[in-house]
Amino acid sequence: MSNAMPLPLYAIGLGSNRRHARYGDPRAVLLAALAALESDDIEAVDASPIIASDPVGPSRRRYANAVALVASKLSPPEMLERLQDIEARFGRRIGQRWGARTLDLDILLWSGGAWSDAALTIPHPALADRAFVLGPLRAIVPDWRHPLHARSIRQLAAQLVRPKPVDRRAAAH
Repeated sequence: MSNAMPLPLYAIGLGSNRRHARYGDPRAVLLAALAALESDDIEAVDASPIIASDPVGPSRRRYANAVALVASKLSPPEMLERLQDIEARFGRRIGQRWGARTLDLDILLWSGGAWSDAALTIPHPALADRAFVLGPLRAIVPDWRHPLHARSIRQLAAQLVRPKPVDRRAAAH
């Protein structure tokens, strides 16, 4: 390659907690989704191990979660549209927040830094609070710095699992 500019990178969060008629269990759904991400303008760079996590919100089913690192010239709104197309192909219906879902794809980070419009906020607003995102991210991009917190993914993950100090005054009553 000549001195061409490297393609922008995106960290994409993948989650599933519902079987798919064609692909099978949530883990298999994520593997199929990773394959579906690859196209002429999205190049797979790396993928984290798939982990199991407890659901957030009302769903009772455990999730399979992973993070894909992809390179693409797509802008953030174009990438969001592509991810929503893939979710729809996997049978995602727009509806209950945090309900059981076959496939959930989120833009977590973008090498361009922060992005915000009516439809999309990058980095993902809940990124720093979610172990099921930080764990897989740490496996593939531990040194990627969160553009707003000015901390690396490794630091954010360590901060999340560190025990919180006990307020001794509150415990005394």
